[in-house]
Amino acid sequence: MNQPEINPDKQAMQRDDPLSLVLIHLFKGVVYAADQPKLWQELLELQAQIGDYIQRIGLRLSLHEDEGFAWLETANSDNEEIPLPKLVQRRQLSYPVSLLLALLRKKLAEHDSLSSDPRLIMSRDEIVEMVRTFLPDSSNDARVVDQIDKHINKVVELGFARRLKGDKQRIEIRRIINAFVTAQWLSEFDQRLQEYQDYLEPDRNGDTNINSTEGVFE
Repeated sequence: MNQPEINPDKQAMQRDDPLSLVLIHLFKGVVYAADQPKLWQELLELQAQIGDYIQRIGLRLSLHEDEGFAWLETANSDNEEIPLPKLVQRRQLSYPVSLLLALLRKKLAEHDSLSSDPRLIMSRDEIVEMVRTFLPDSSNDARVVDQIDKHINKVVELGFARRLKGDKQRIEIRRIINAFVTAQWLSEFDQRLQEYQDYLEPDRNGDTNINSTEGVFE
């Protein structure tokens, strides 16, 4: 059986090129200091080079060193004669997912004021009950819980939370949520929540519609 040929020069070049490695991870998504400390240190050291490279393709580095995460976002191209196509698309979230993000952000703020531990870990049941408090009564409780589970999965998919290894029922709220759900947004939380509750009306069978595709976040 023929073994694949290994090019030691190519391997060495990849190891000796931290800029390429950092860029690849940034193009794939958010980089977290806690997950990849060595890569994070290289990112901090290469900020200038990263900025020079990505600005050519209409992107900028959003770095939150104190919180320990970074990602790429579309740069403002209003002054460009011919704007570049957007490589990072904005997403419109459903009302219930927006509500869940706001509640988790508020919970994280409360946690930070009471604890020195930067990690907030909640059980799946805690999150379900937290969301249910803000939903109208429904005649089909199992259906509501199932829908909330789907919204939790969406938040995990978006990278704002992650399930713990070995215990999928425990969920860590990732601090990147602070960058997307701002303090100003939270200050308007009560008004937005009232708008959300006004929107949620029982359907013809008396069940709660919590799967609207319209959203308050983009």
